[in-house]
Amino acid sequence: MPKTIELEQRIAELEMKIAFQENTIEELNQALVEQQFALDKIQLQLRYMANKLKDMQPSNIASQAEETPPPHY
Repeated sequence: MPKTIELEQRIAELEMKIAFQENTIEELNQALVEQQFALDKIQLQLRYMANKLKDMQPSNIASQAEETPPPHY
């Protein structure tokens, strides 16, 4: 009889560990999904900004700044 109780306790412990692992995996999966959405949003914003920069005409101030080094040189 003690062997049966010991086995039942071990089975119950394993079941609890499996339940904990399943919960942890689900939480990690949810975090991964959220991170992927955030990454997709960042990539979209980066593409938008890159296209905006390509469309911009260089200003006179920018070209002057490139030709004249700052005073600390």
